Amino acid sequence: MTTHEMYTAGEKETLHASLNRHRDVVLWKLQGLDDEQLRRPMTPSGTNLLGLVKHLASVEYGWFVEAFGEEAEPLWFDPYTEDLTIGPGETTRQIADFYGRARAAADRVIAGRPLETLGRPSWRDTTVSLRWVLVHMIEETARHAGHMDIVRELIDGATGDHPRVTDTA
Repeated sequence: MTTHEMYTAGEKETLHASLNRHRDVVLWKLQGLDDEQLRRPMTPSGTNLLGLVKHLASVEYGWFVEAFGEEAEPLWFDPYTEDLTIGPGETTRQIADFYGRARAAADRVIAGRPLETLGRPSWRDTTVSLRWVLVHMIEETARHAGHMDIVRELIDGATGDHPRVTDTA
C-alpha cells in the first residue's frame, strides 16, 4: 500500500500499514552493520539491536499467533527471560529470519480475521480483540524502533526512520 493509499484506507488496512512501516524501520536499523555492532550492548541493561529484533519477533508470535489460536514455531529460548539477549550461538541471519517468519505468521492472522475477532493470550487472564492487538503492536514496535534509533546513533551516528535520499543532480 502506498502512503497516499494509506491516508484513505479502511481501519484495518491503515493499522496494518502503520505496523508494517514500523516493522520496516526495525529492519532498516540493522542494515550496514556487522555482527559485532548488532550485538554490542549500548546501555547499562545490555540493550542491543539484535536483541530488540528477537524480542519483537517473540511478541509478534505471542500476541498475533498464539493469542488467536494459531500455532507458533517452537522457541529455542525462554521468551520471558531471554528474548532481549543474544546467545553466542545465535546468528544475525537466524534472528532476522525469525523476525521475518513471525511477521509473516502475524500477517496471516491479521488478513484472515476481522478486527472484532477475540483472542486470549496464554500469559494473561483477559480477552483481547485483534484491533487492540494491532494498536498494541504498533505501540510496541514503534517504541522499540525508537530504542533502536538511539542505539544505532550511538554505534555509527545514523539516525532517522528511513534512508536519506540525497540529491545527485
